[in-house]
Amino acid sequence: MTVAAPEDFPKAFAEAWHSRDGHRIGALFVEDADFVNVTGLWWRNRPAISKAHDYALKSFFSDSTLKPGVITSRQLGPDYAIVHCRFRLMGQTAPDGSIAGDRQTILIFVLHRTQSGWQAVAAQNTDVVPGKETHVNSDTFTAVDYRDT
Repeated sequence: MTVAAPEDFPKAFAEAWHSRDGHRIGALFVEDADFVNVTGLWWRNRPAISKAHDYALKSFFSDSTLKPGVITSRQLGPDYAIVHCRFRLMGQTAPDGSIAGDRQTILIFVLHRTQSGWQAVAAQNTDVVPGKETHVNSDTFTAVDYRDT
């Protein structure tokens, strides 16, 4: 899939997601790209990005929907751009087989214009935890808001 403009990248990512083919997601990335997921797993090349997404899209994300929301795009010269997108994820399968609640994430993509269109050099996915400022690890990893204390 060719991405003609940086602001089109989140839609292309969601379309690849809905194909349930991790290799379509991988094709959006340059060969030596980096991808950090919401738990901090770090995949360091296209084959690793493809493999991880292919597994997830055929298992716990097999019935999920990924919907792009607010998108911002900033050119960093003629051939580079950074794109932020807030996504809504629905329909993830929980470990017990039930359908998990909806999630919101923000994905940041660092893009490079190549001969085949815009491709990601790096991406990082961050879960949005409404009303929380940070995480604390004290026996359990918990999102907290210090303003409530």
